[in-house]
Amino acid sequence: MSLGDAWTGPVLVTGTDTEVGKTVVTAAVAAAAQAAGLRVAVVKPGQTGTATGEPGDVDSVTRLAAPLTGRTLASYPDPLAPLAAARVAELPPLELYNAVDAIREEADKHDLVLVEGAGGLLVPMGLRPSGEPWTVADLAVSLGAPAVVVARAGLGTLNHTALTLEALERRAVPAGVVIGAWPTEPELVHWLNLSELLPNLLGAVPAGAGGMDPGVFRRSAPGWLTPALYGVLDDWRAWAEE
Repeated sequence: MSLGDAWTGPVLVTGTDTEVGKTVVTAAVAAAAQAAGLRVAVVKPGQTGTATGEPGDVDSVTRLAAPLTGRTLASYPDPLAPLAAARVAELPPLELYNAVDAIREEADKHDLVLVEGAGGLLVPMGLRPSGEPWTVADLAVSLGAPAVVVARAGLGTLNHTALTLEALERRAVPAGVVIGAWPTEPELVHWLNLSELLPNLLGAVPAGAGGMDPGVFRRSAPGWLTPALYGVLDDWRAWAEE
């Protein structure tokens, strides 16, 4: 699968770190794909921090993009990595092949299944039948799925993004990058980072997009993404001049 092909089936959405915009990017891809006529499901394998009472990530995606299906496989109260959260709460950790089966079940009924990870690529998500921890990277390998890497726009992103892409390449997982929050008033560092990320870039979502009216969000999302993610952004030079 190349960066120019439209991505179908299970697609992992991971990040270079936590709080980089994975949920809003997931919503943007879901909105663009549905606008293109696809049946879209969004799956969150492990949701943590539910004790706060705030909406979960699938709830946020549903509000913004209204995918055909939204599903959370396991929820834990503490805002920790899913495996750590399961242990602290003394709840069963998510088993890798149960997650794989659930995602493949949705793939049988949908054209695109967006699977949003937790934190970065190698965060422990749950346990294998052997008792060994598994990560989002392991999930991508098990599913044979490509990965969208959500990255920051500012200082430090080149190193974090390169490390994440290298880890995926070593596992033969195709990957592209989406900037999770492109600033309203970008500075030199943002433009220089953009130019470095450009060979792998699949989109750039504006900062604050998650606070948009859902109707505006859905109409705008295709303009933030390249055709591989069902957007219409095909000229970065023209985009930069807007």
